[in-house]
Amino acid sequence: MDSQDWDDRYAASELVWGAAPNRWVVRELAGRTPGHALDLAAGEGRNAIWLAAQGWEVTGLDFSAVALERAERLTAELPDEVADRLTWRHGDARAYEAPAAGYDLVLVAYLQLPAADRRAALRRAADALTPGGTLLVIGHDLSNLTEGVGGPQDPAVLFTPEDVLADLADLGLRTVRAERVHRTVGGEPGHKGGSGAESGEGAEANEGGRVAVDALVRLERSGG
Repeated sequence: MDSQDWDDRYAASELVWGAAPNRWVVRELAGRTPGHALDLAAGEGRNAIWLAAQGWEVTGLDFSAVALERAERLTAELPDEVADRLTWRHGDARAYEAPAAGYDLVLVAYLQLPAADRRAALRRAADALTPGGTLLVIGHDLSNLTEGVGGPQDPAVLFTPEDVLADLADLGLRTVRAERVHRTVGGEPGHKGGSGAESGEGAEANEGGRVAVDALVRLERSGG
């Protein structure tokens, strides 16, 4: 799926991924000292908005103009002190040039790309980290095809924690966590199959309490 495909998909329904932040984002980042964050493939902005509510200054990047329009509309409904911490950018995660100051946190949640493109995007994300900064990568695990439910059905856009570590092996990042995590789904928003450079949990709304398998990797740059 290209950016037009995702524009069409976002235009076809309201809040494709829902308004609540991803549960792993909350688990890993709640209570951390706020700084400057980058949300790559931010979609409609649910995770970026949650981070801003926690005190982070957040840039949300996505290549779907429709998703960003929705994120901006949601931002307009927020208290000023939260809305003022949010900046939205239209762009491609594979080619994003971070400012020289970098980010204390880079979030890559449910970015769905073939392996070579994923590697390029993740290395861009890692390069954007300040010393001591955190990179959090979450996505549909390859094993979800056979052991889980929902999400893309194309193995080319799925990955494992080991894939992420291999993508970033030579960049000097410290591994804090690299694991498969299980997410009970049922009644939460998402999509059936499909692929593209976009965020979202991908849980089918009618799956009634079944389990999705996600890959979660958290790394830190030394220093700071």
